[in-house]
Amino acid sequence: MSGSLPPGSSRSTAPAVLAELAAEAGVAFNGDAPWDIQVYDERLYRRILTQGSLGFGEAYMDGQWECLRLDELFARLMRIDADVRIGRWTRLRLLGEILRHGLFNLQSVRRAFQVGAHHYDIGNDVFQAMLDPSMSYSCAYWPNAATLAEAQRAKLDLICRKLELRAGEHLLEIGCGWGGLARHAAQHYSVRVTGITVSREQQAFARERCAGLPVSIELMDYRELSGSFDKAVSVGMFEHVGPKNYDDYFAAVRRALKDDGLFLLHTIGIYTTCKHTDAWIDRHIFPNGKLPSARELAAALEKHFLIEDWHNFGTDYDRTLMAWWENFDRAWPTLQARYDERFYRMWRYYLMCCAGFFRSRQGLLWQVVLSKRQRAEAYRSVR
Repeated sequence: MSGSLPPGSSRSTAPAVLAELAAEAGVAFNGDAPWDIQVYDERLYRRILTQGSLGFGEAYMDGQWECLRLDELFARLMRIDADVRIGRWTRLRLLGEILRHGLFNLQSVRRAFQVGAHHYDIGNDVFQAMLDPSMSYSCAYWPNAATLAEAQRAKLDLICRKLELRAGEHLLEIGCGWGGLARHAAQHYSVRVTGITVSREQQAFARERCAGLPVSIELMDYRELSGSFDKAVSVGMFEHVGPKNYDDYFAAVRRALKDDGLFLLHTIGIYTTCKHTDAWIDRHIFPNGKLPSARELAAALEKHFLIEDWHNFGTDYDRTLMAWWENFDRAWPTLQARYDERFYRMWRYYLMCCAGFFRSRQGLLWQVVLSKRQRAEAYRSVR
């Protein structure tokens, strides 16, 4: 695609307001750079101007435009906050999103299982093809790793070391995914694990791979928690909690955690407080999700926990997402009998826009170690 216009593309001129914004990011419509937008259908421009990011993403799914280096396109656009600026042009829709998140509890108990059914239950074959053997669907830890599998093992071990896991302890995992961390902790740290998930597919898979280990995987919402645990962890789940439920969430973890315990929260964060979420991501990938800012997270934690350690390695998520894309794209010939071309384009757009999100530093990845004031033992941070 670089250096020549692909077959079927249009030489039409983009509206000045879009062309100028793109140029500020070093991007052109129908240009020769690999991150330029190649327009196949002129209706793309109207969709961007009237629907913002939702129109841009759905136009890509519909084949109205293409880009060789989607990841770099998004990184360039997000570095100048083009998504925010376009949102101002479509302020009526943006206002609707702000009101939707402000007036309604989109992560209520009644809605808690929606994201599991919509995203995590699409088919384990997609995730098995895309992820590493541990089935870790969260940011890997790359400082000393050469492969995705090594980086994910390093992340799992980093979590266990930060939690100071000791043999015989009982670990609670809120949002246990496909059981990778539960299995690692049980095998290598000799702890008992109770994991909870809102995905039936994840529960079945995690139970099978943790068979024979002291691991219990339950289908439940965090608000149903009971029991007492030595340590607690939540990896890549807090993004689905929502600001209206932060207090209930941390109160539930506090009740479940012993006074001398530790809780590790691994979550994506956003560089500034935002009252809405990306409309395309909300509709097509993670319904009802909401990323916290540092200010929102700190305020929610204040009456429940002390912050022992706050570690950001968001740039590692860019590399993780690109590794997932390489795996998915390589496996596509075996997946396409079950999934159509529109799904392929949706999935590419999803992984590439997320890679750009972290590359632009709009997106951050935090591991926050928390304790109660009742804990007397000093905490020493590890990396």
